[in-house]
Amino acid sequence: MRRMRVARNEPLGPGSVAALSLAKLGQQRRLSRVAGPNSKETLGLRERKKARLRQQIIDTSIRLFRKHGYENTRVEDIVQILEISQPTFFRYFPSKDAVLREVGRRGFSCIKEHLETELSSDVTTAQRLRRMYEGMAGEVESDRPLWRAVVLSGAMDPVRSPAMRRPEEIAVSLLREILAEGQKRGEITKAFPVTHLAEFMEGLYTTVVRRWAVDLSGPRSLSERVRSALAFFLKGVQA
Repeated sequence: MRRMRVARNEPLGPGSVAALSLAKLGQQRRLSRVAGPNSKETLGLRERKKARLRQQIIDTSIRLFRKHGYENTRVEDIVQILEISQPTFFRYFPSKDAVLREVGRRGFSCIKEHLETELSSDVTTAQRLRRMYEGMAGEVESDRPLWRAVVLSGAMDPVRSPAMRRPEEIAVSLLREILAEGQKRGEITKAFPVTHLAEFMEGLYTTVVRRWAVDLSGPRSLSERVRSALAFFLKGVQA
């Protein structure tokens, strides 16, 4: 015991100082390997894994919505297929409705692309609107189970889903541009503000899609319903 106390009180020699310095340097290098440049790679890998799992949740949910319907699909069904826990699911989405809001965002992105395409086309306003809405109706009609789920969940409803307000506003603003150009060309009446006309058309299309999705009265074909609604709108607004 005495020798140990004496040894601790003795001054460190040059060799001991060098040994401690090398030990500290080795420790710093080990820490730098953990927290240094490679940590960015680790973080990037972690983010990619999270993004991949998020997409897997979306894809699996959509597949189940199509197969079993929105009402008959539970979060338990989704996590069972993915072999993850419910807490893991809820870290990405607070509910199955939230998954459909992602679909809703993509829906508005698709509408935006249609509108931008028509804005760059050199045809009449009536032709622009027909091509755009009939094209969108065909896409929705080809995936009825999914869009029925979107309608029932209110995933694209800016009132029920505030996160949809900005995407919807972007789409409606492009529709206003098309109608404003129509007014300048003398193809669309100036009796009503462009803002109102865009609201009328957007509301008309949305109502038709909703009613078709939940099997309410009217012809089964969405394309037929949309063509009829558009003809009604154009008859009222053409100059």
